[in-house]
Amino acid sequence: MKPESTTLSGQTLVPTTRTGKYRYVVLAMVTLGIAINYLDRATISVALPDMQADLGFSEAVAGMVLAAFFWTYAGGQLPAGFLAGKLGPRKLVTLSALVFGLVTMLTGLAWGIVSLVVLRLLLGLGESPAYPAAAQVVSEWFPRRERSFASGTFNNGNPIGSTLCIPLVALLVTSLGWRPAFFVAGGIAVVYAAAWWLFYRSPRESQRLSPGELAHIESDQETRANAGDEPVAVPWGSLFRHRTVWAMMIGFFCVNFVAYFFITWFPTYLVNTYNLTLLKFGFIGMIPGIASMLGGWTGGLVSDWLVRRGTDLTKARKICLVGGLLGTSVIALAVVSPSVTTALVALSVSYFSSTFAAASVWCLPADVAPTAAHVGSLGGIQNAASNCAGIVSPVLIGVITGMTSSFAVPMLIAGCVAIIGALNYAFFLPRLRPLEP
Repeated sequence: MKPESTTLSGQTLVPTTRTGKYRYVVLAMVTLGIAINYLDRATISVALPDMQADLGFSEAVAGMVLAAFFWTYAGGQLPAGFLAGKLGPRKLVTLSALVFGLVTMLTGLAWGIVSLVVLRLLLGLGESPAYPAAAQVVSEWFPRRERSFASGTFNNGNPIGSTLCIPLVALLVTSLGWRPAFFVAGGIAVVYAAAWWLFYRSPRESQRLSPGELAHIESDQETRANAGDEPVAVPWGSLFRHRTVWAMMIGFFCVNFVAYFFITWFPTYLVNTYNLTLLKFGFIGMIPGIASMLGGWTGGLVSDWLVRRGTDLTKARKICLVGGLLGTSVIALAVVSPSVTTALVALSVSYFSSTFAAASVWCLPADVAPTAAHVGSLGGIQNAASNCAGIVSPVLIGVITGMTSSFAVPMLIAGCVAIIGALNYAFFLPRLRPLEP
């Protein structure tokens, strides 16, 4: 079958095997932005024990402070997804990184619970556009057969940022105190905002993209996304009428219910349960994060390999989604671990499996979007639902841990939620195809 051609400035472009790799430079910049996003949001998790000692608040209050971020982060996903299609990734990512960078720096000046909650609310609002914009970038810069790896790669910004945060913030907190840690993390985001604005252009606006690579990118795009198509009127609210969208929301909620344990309570769990110093935790605490990076890339490669070998798209995505969530449920085994070593093994398997599944989760918006402009909207919708887990999970863990003086019950609950997510993707998610207007 002859590869589909496209045109640019009157020229016919035919994809070839030698297409160039500039799209991977764009992907690296997107991944870096997600990593900085998570660095800024996770700084408080590592600094939390020192902040509690300094400002004097309990585990239950700490859970409320951690959850405050997700109140606005989850709510901000819907407008952020809409804006990703309207403003475009260049403007939206720049504004987002500038806002959350400045707010992170201001967190270093917090004087009490009220100020912390307000700043966490603002941080959630500032960070909310990151994932919908990233999904929009991948849908523009990668053909369908490469999107799972690309999605898994930018989603790996989560464990990269969270993992790098552990030794960096631990070193800053132990040497300078917790406040300078926020100044440094926020400053990095402000620098990134300027770099993204100067760097990013869409594929057809980029001066660094070869005609062959542009043809390769557009050779496997959905027909609805090709230039010259008539616009299709799809009311944003009508997306919620589709079972596919609700299955995406439920499934991603279950993925993130477990994942946010690692971003919020994981440092406190390991330090308190196994009596570790913060500096020692800063090194061994990186192990599950490294496992999660490998999981994201592995999940992306497996899903893309299945698609390339002719596996039905729905089956290819479900294999990774269901298998990943079943593996994620292994977090429950950490409660019976007799040592920090066995606990780290269980947690590493769980986090690996979580990001393995998430690589396919972030392909779904492009797989089912009725128009190219709706990729960001669908990404925002499913991410809004997933981050409701960020509201529930930290508070639930904080309250139950405060009542029982143990993380056992919350981690058992997390394992059960992962199994529910696997069942949702296996039986409730219908066949993947563009949603009917």
